[in-house]
Amino acid sequence: MATRCRRRGASPIFRLLLLAVLCAAFFHWSNHSLQTESFTYASPRLPEGFDGCTIVQLSDLHGAEFGADNETLIAAVAKQEPDFIFLTGDIQDRYRKTPRSYTISLGRALGEIAPTYFVTGNHEWAFPDVRGLKRELTEAGVTVLTNDFVTLERGGGSILLAGIDDPNGFADQKSPETVAEEVRAAANGGFWMLLAHRNNYFEKEYSALGADLVISGHGHGGMIRLPFTDGLISVERTLFPSYTAGFYEANDRDVFVSRGLGNSGRSFRLFNRPQLVVLTLEKE
Repeated sequence: MATRCRRRGASPIFRLLLLAVLCAAFFHWSNHSLQTESFTYASPRLPEGFDGCTIVQLSDLHGAEFGADNETLIAAVAKQEPDFIFLTGDIQDRYRKTPRSYTISLGRALGEIAPTYFVTGNHEWAFPDVRGLKRELTEAGVTVLTNDFVTLERGGGSILLAGIDDPNGFADQKSPETVAEEVRAAANGGFWMLLAHRNNYFEKEYSALGADLVISGHGHGGMIRLPFTDGLISVERTLFPSYTAGFYEANDRDVFVSRGLGNSGRSFRLFNRPQLVVLTLEKE
């Protein structure tokens, strides 16, 4: 009489180990796998020369590295062939004590790709010599916007780009309202954009300044993104924050918020990969 061999399934311990490995791999992917995402902002006020203008936004790196010396990130930016690059703060991280050389090296590499503009985030102000950081970034070819503005030119058209320091800055720094007054006077009714790190200041403060488009970061996409939520937890540790990723409108003004690229301290991302933003402007 023939004897049947019974096939034994995987043991419960093996299944648990496999699940743990898969979860660890997914967690690593969620926090370290660069995601390039494209967005379009259309406005009838945009000058014809800026129709099709490509902007790459990098925000909230917090000292993260994508490849040795950020070579993967830099290559991803170069691939987009941007007209301009915007750095919207928290490139450094106070908990990781990011060396200034990290920011300067990245700024120099980006400046060789396209004109690059930087505003401080709250973490830059946790370091002792912000003036030194700004000076070295300027020497590296980055335009540092310290409560002021510049003219951007493309295709025979021009717009104004303003940038404000994070509220953690010097007590006597120029207020956003004063900066906006100066920009509005110089723009003479024309299109202008504002770089301002903190997403959570848009609704009550930055939307009242008059910029056609505010570009921000800070929110880290709500860190954990679940279906039907605009992020689960804010960087201030409040639940279900808004203004964490993508476009929003308040007071008839628009903001775009990057989910950012890095993590601060012991925070992490889930269903919320590091984001490289490619923003295209269109004449409506």
